[in-house]
Amino acid sequence: MNLNETISVEEKSQITKAYRELLKESDSLREKDDVQQVRKALDLLLEDKGQLSRNGAGELYVLESLEVSLIITREIGLGRTAIICALLYHPVLEKSISVEEVKQHFGEQVAGITGGLVKVAELYAKNTSIRNENFRKLLLTFAEDIRVVLIIIADRLRTMRALKLYSAEDQQRISGEVGFLYAPMAHRLGLYAIKSEMEDLVMKFSNQKMYQYIARKLNETKRAREKYIAAFIEPLKKELESQGLQFEIKGRTKTIHSIWNKIKKQDTEFEHVFDLFAIRVILDSELRNEKAECWQVYSVVTDKYQPNPSRMRDWISVPKSNGYESLHTTVLGPDKKWVEVQIRTHRMNEVAEKGLAAHWKYKGGKGEKGMDEWLSNVRDILENPELNAVDFIDDFRLNLYDKEVFVFTPKGDLRRLKKGATILDFAFEIHSEVGKKCVGGKIDNKNVPIKHQLKNGDHVEIHTSNNQEPKQDWLNIVVTSKAKSKLKQALREMQYKEAELGRELLVRRLKNWKYELNDQLLNQLVKFFGYKNIHDFMRAIAMEQIDMARIKDFILDIEKKEIAEEEQEERSAVNFVASEDELPSDDVLMIDQSLTNVDFTLAKCCNPIFGDEIFGFVASMGGIKIHRLTCPNAKDMQTRFGYRIVKAQWTNVKGNSYQATLKVTGVDDIGVVTNISQYISKELKVKIRSMSIDSNEGVFEGNFTIYVDNTQVLNLLIKKIKTIKGVYTVSRVGVI
Repeated sequence: MNLNETISVEEKSQITKAYRELLKESDSLREKDDVQQVRKALDLLLEDKGQLSRNGAGELYVLESLEVSLIITREIGLGRTAIICALLYHPVLEKSISVEEVKQHFGEQVAGITGGLVKVAELYAKNTSIRNENFRKLLLTFAEDIRVVLIIIADRLRTMRALKLYSAEDQQRISGEVGFLYAPMAHRLGLYAIKSEMEDLVMKFSNQKMYQYIARKLNETKRAREKYIAAFIEPLKKELESQGLQFEIKGRTKTIHSIWNKIKKQDTEFEHVFDLFAIRVILDSELRNEKAECWQVYSVVTDKYQPNPSRMRDWISVPKSNGYESLHTTVLGPDKKWVEVQIRTHRMNEVAEKGLAAHWKYKGGKGEKGMDEWLSNVRDILENPELNAVDFIDDFRLNLYDKEVFVFTPKGDLRRLKKGATILDFAFEIHSEVGKKCVGGKIDNKNVPIKHQLKNGDHVEIHTSNNQEPKQDWLNIVVTSKAKSKLKQALREMQYKEAELGRELLVRRLKNWKYELNDQLLNQLVKFFGYKNIHDFMRAIAMEQIDMARIKDFILDIEKKEIAEEEQEERSAVNFVASEDELPSDDVLMIDQSLTNVDFTLAKCCNPIFGDEIFGFVASMGGIKIHRLTCPNAKDMQTRFGYRIVKAQWTNVKGNSYQATLKVTGVDDIGVVTNISQYISKELKVKIRSMSIDSNEGVFEGNFTIYVDNTQVLNLLIKKIKTIKGVYTVSRVGVI
């Protein structure tokens, strides 16, 4: 190893030690090629002079990378691929080595995971807040490969261990983030040792006084506690040895964080918290004998000490979703104190300490399937645009700590759901179509409603009906993330269909009344009936919440007002006739920027621009207004005031800019509107006068008022905007 002279002797020693320890761990990898590949990654790391730069705590990046790699292999149990990724992701981030080079040296899988780690680091560089929608991208990156999650957890653990080197501000930010997301994530993956250490370290920096108080109390009571544990274990040890079992038995003091939770939950003082420790029996059993020998130990424990039946937990017959297997019981020990006893094998203990990753060492283990299911669920939820990042994280964290309920399908398949789950949750767990058509269920040959809460061991059959449709109030019945996500999606699709049906009904009815629907009339109707947007108005029509007779009365009232206004204009128009000098001899008004003998203006109702087919309308107060032939008011003007119509056409008007308004609809996703506005102003060099955006049920509707030279530019702009990802429709306002 060649180390730069700018680093201290102590740092050189730390790097050398970590380097040797990692190589030692690498020697235990399964294949000879594994060790060679790890050494190759180490050499690339140490050749990169950028690794001798320092992180926010002033530590060398090379040391950080080595220590993260040690956590990955020692405490999580991952192998070559994850170690190489942890060593190389910072050089890739600093562009000392490209992802393509990583792919050439180590293959596509290593390059993919390293690329995922770089994405995470880049999001952190942007100070991405957990309560920012961009955090969804971070979580989606996590969901690409489980090793991305595990490496980031190792990185966060290593940072927490060195947190005292950071500033007070960084300590609060990092510990808050770890407590909010990464400790729960470690728990979800079964990394109990890491989860517990993270929680303790978070408390150490976020609740320092209470942390120090409990630590001091534990130290003061240590001798008495050890004496009690020895007395409790002695008779059990003798009996287990007499039965020929191979085991180790020890007492384990609970973490400071868990003791603090008990103090809060029981609303008591430290002295009154009796279950400060747990006894753990770890058996050396063959896989085929594991369950039988665990129950054998359980029998010995409950023979010696009186058990509390309500505190018995069997996670051997039905393991937790994160792969955790163990028997737990609470018994009455000496001095009438309740003591928790955990019974498991060495394999189960390794899974409990290292989580789902430990299952990779045991072929046929139950954890890998559970991990795949969890990742699949994360992807489904995150890819649903209805759910924002904050909702997901909050629900994700709640699901971790809530108990689970185990129920069976009619065929006997076991399904695991969140405690409090209902028949409707179970229906959506089976399939979204089953959930949408669910009308109830049957448990033990007894019919139950959709809101019936499930209990452990229930055999559940779902009843459906083709006439059933999802209801808004179902959101108050379901509790699982999957059911909520699928239900919201179904409701949004229904509402969209209702709005389309409402539009069809309105267009058909107006046609019967000899009217046509245009934007002006539609906006007037929405405003008159008091709806927030067009979508809600159309749904109300479809659901017969608006009387069509009221719509007709409203239109007739508008007509009466317009007729009265026009009659007033006619009475006030005194002998206004355009002279022959003012108009061309062929009775066609030529619109030209040099035209000075005729007072004309462009009508605001349709905003004509150069290239549109146009006509002139003689205004009652003098002058001529220029309208498009496709103006929403054109038909009415031509029918009622044909004698005031003047033919018109464009001539040389180069250099002029005209105002036009585009209506754009699309998916209501972060960045879409920004992409549109940037494309208009930067790519096409078109000036934006104003824009307004309305959003509803995952769809946005925006009006962009712009300045263009002619219709050719406008049509090109419309065509280009339609190609932007997330855009549904683009249309010009004021066209029929």
